[in-house]
Amino acid sequence: MRPSRTFALVDCNNFFASCERVFNPGLRGKPLVVLSNNDGCVVARSQEAKALGVKMAQPWFQCAHLAGSHGVIALSSNYTLYVDMSRRVMAILAGFSPEQEVYSIDESFLAFASRHEQNYREMGIKIREKVLKWTGLPVSVGFAPSKTLAKLANHWAKTRPEFAGSCDYSALPGAQQQALLKATSVGEVWGVGRRLAEKLAELDIHSVADLQAADPAWLGQRFSVVLARTATELRGVSCLALEDVAPPKQQIMTSRSFGTRVTGLPTLHEAMMAYATRAAEKLRAEGQLAGEIQVFIRTSPFLADAAQYSAAQWLRLPEPTDDTLRLAKAACFLLKRLYRAGFQYQKAGILLSALQPAGLRQTTLFGSAQTRRRDKLMTVMDQLNREMGSGTLFLAGAGIDPVWRMRQDNRSPRYTTHWAEIPLARA
Repeated sequence: MRPSRTFALVDCNNFFASCERVFNPGLRGKPLVVLSNNDGCVVARSQEAKALGVKMAQPWFQCAHLAGSHGVIALSSNYTLYVDMSRRVMAILAGFSPEQEVYSIDESFLAFASRHEQNYREMGIKIREKVLKWTGLPVSVGFAPSKTLAKLANHWAKTRPEFAGSCDYSALPGAQQQALLKATSVGEVWGVGRRLAEKLAELDIHSVADLQAADPAWLGQRFSVVLARTATELRGVSCLALEDVAPPKQQIMTSRSFGTRVTGLPTLHEAMMAYATRAAEKLRAEGQLAGEIQVFIRTSPFLADAAQYSAAQWLRLPEPTDDTLRLAKAACFLLKRLYRAGFQYQKAGILLSALQPAGLRQTTLFGSAQTRRRDKLMTVMDQLNREMGSGTLFLAGAGIDPVWRMRQDNRSPRYTTHWAEIPLARA
């Protein structure tokens, strides 16, 4: 019997690599990887690259030899393009259901009031066809009575040819459901990471079927209420509601590796000003204020012959704020306390915490007038940067052409968001 409610998970296949192929068809069929900031580690792989043994998060220098021996192509991350393509995909998916949760840049949950006559597998095929036609991106779709099972159904839709990219778990015969659950490692379950999978294996829970059969009460006592809820979801009982509005973040992090080794305090100061600016923009976009700030700096752990140093300090702010200038001042204050000469710094970052809604702001007795003026200034900064492009208006202390800016030696054009980089069509 079909449940009263059905969830769908739509996931873009090899999203970053697929985005690159949309505008450069010459990359299709070739082993392709997308690298992290400063071209350090692999963050996305095409199926051809996976077949060659390239692993997620693998440092590029460990597999760079494959470029010569097997023609692996490595591109720098182009997040501007990926975010815009994601926005287009999510807008298309919203047309299939008014209930949508954008789970990540390449994943979205949809919810449907189930009808017995509804063929969800055919709906999944229609979703795939429309997204491919309108964006050029391949997707896989999984349907199930719970979000956890929908994630698994999506996994089977993507990895098992018999489903052709669309799997409706509820429509499968019971014997086929159990065969899939037994053949799938427990590590594929949403929320079960490598360490938890190892602990479960010690208790003879190896497959998804094993976890489904485990007593939720026992799992809750032995592990956590979260794992107990996961086991219940695997039985087809929905415990996780669709989040139409993403919950407010508990922390905001801005961190980057430097494009070159940094030794001097003035250069670190520029980077910290830039990171504080970006963190404050995120904070205002979330409609929140930060009550605490943490700053960290570190050298590269991969330079074994170089002196190592890593440190962090935090500060409780006099009052919660989203003011770029105040956050930058606090960050640079902490940086001066952390800095030690004689080291080659490779990374720095800012973490904002103790977040609260901006509408609950409590100012000091004499600070309300200045706060109102600063709010107007921040509003103008955000508006100009939205309309004229990110970085149009910035703090001078962040530098005009910083040498620490991350490397993107092989970044593709930002085809959809920058006039100067729009692709040309020749007839």
